[in-house]
Amino acid sequence: MPSRQPAASDLLSRRRFVTLASAFAPVALTGCISTSQQPYEVRAPIHQNAAFLSMYDEKPDETFPLPATDISEVETRFLRQEVAYRTNEAPGTIVVDTSARYLYLVRENGRAIRYGIGVGKQGMSWRGRATVGRKAAWPRWTPTAAMIKREPERNARWAGGMAAGLENPLGARALYLYQGSQDTLYRIHGTSEPWSIGKAVSSGCIRLFNQDIIDLHSRVPTGTTVVVLNRNPSNEPLLETDAPAPDDDFI
Repeated sequence: MPSRQPAASDLLSRRRFVTLASAFAPVALTGCISTSQQPYEVRAPIHQNAAFLSMYDEKPDETFPLPATDISEVETRFLRQEVAYRTNEAPGTIVVDTSARYLYLVRENGRAIRYGIGVGKQGMSWRGRATVGRKAAWPRWTPTAAMIKREPERNARWAGGMAAGLENPLGARALYLYQGSQDTLYRIHGTSEPWSIGKAVSSGCIRLFNQDIIDLHSRVPTGTTVVVLNRNPSNEPLLETDAPAPDDDFI
């Protein structure tokens, strides 16, 4: 019995199938390679900018060698950068905006260096003008009497002061704010909890990444004016002291 020759319509259908299969084969293969090479959930670091990575890199020459700060989950706006900033304050002034979670070091020509900050409850309890009365590198931390009374199990052992180091709550540097000869007990300091930058936290005053407080500490001398803004309407005059100094802070 003679073999049946495929009809023209059959040949056309087969050609279409081969063509379609050939077209989709590389796509399917590429998809398999991609799936096998990359896990389903891969999150690239937010920051791959070399300048930012270098800014928060390790500092092995510090008294206590400082590891790099992981900034992969930090919003870019809370990383140190120069920005446009209009203010009547003189260049060299520190302006702390507790509500926005920024600290500005005012520069010339409407510019400022902006640092992200974490704000403790003491940081939210005071506003006004002060000066940097003292600076310290790798400071000791001493809890106040009120802190010891409230949490004796946690704080009583540090009544004589906690030695400087990577676990010290004041971090790598501290700026101590005074009004005249009086210590306000208000501090701008580093932190051993970098995840807290950009947030309101339960204790402390104004905290910066350790790399940032080292940078700020190097730029400002004793006597620098500090203006602390705390939900202060722009049309309301900033008083010298709008609230009592905190009695529950780092010394």
